[in-house]
Amino acid sequence: MTAPSPSDSRPALPVPGPDVPRRHYGVLRHAGLGWLRASGWRIEGEIPDLSRVVVAVAPHSSNWDFVHAVAAVFALGLRVSFIGKHTLFRGPLGRFMAWLGGIPVDRSRPDGVVEAVQARFARGGPLWFGVAPEGTRRTGAPFKTGFYRVAQAAGVPIVPVYLDYRSRVIGILPPRMPWQPVDEGVAAIREQLLAHGKRR
Repeated sequence: MTAPSPSDSRPALPVPGPDVPRRHYGVLRHAGLGWLRASGWRIEGEIPDLSRVVVAVAPHSSNWDFVHAVAAVFALGLRVSFIGKHTLFRGPLGRFMAWLGGIPVDRSRPDGVVEAVQARFARGGPLWFGVAPEGTRRTGAPFKTGFYRVAQAAGVPIVPVYLDYRSRVIGILPPRMPWQPVDEGVAAIREQLLAHGKRR
């Protein structure tokens, strides 16, 4: 379901269901709405009413991807976790990163990212984890497989989300379970996302 567009011309937003992890961002929600309105971006698709998912966002073609995605998260009031370098989780910045949903990882360990996220899912409870599977802005880069392996290990669906710079759309696609072998499943999601998304 999508909420009707208010009279102040804010973009219409999908409405999260009761099982979706939420957060009250206060002034940051207004900042997210303002950014979407000023930049002309809109959110399309339905937010699946699920408490635990891996959100795969692509294509990753600009540093602005993060800005648009965070604005959408703030505007929708979603609580979405993400990975961050462990050194960022120190002092006041670290507390803010943790509040936002950051998961500290040691990137010097080859499989440390996957292990950290798997451990977070293993703790139980609601968790939406967002990741850009390309890991780089280079066109044609293969998707890394960590997001799919995390979803398989946790037994949670993957929600593909695309960025279409031509239409300025953040599109939410239906969730899909990671039942295929890793390479096949990753290839299928990559094809789906890049078919919808348009790079900057």
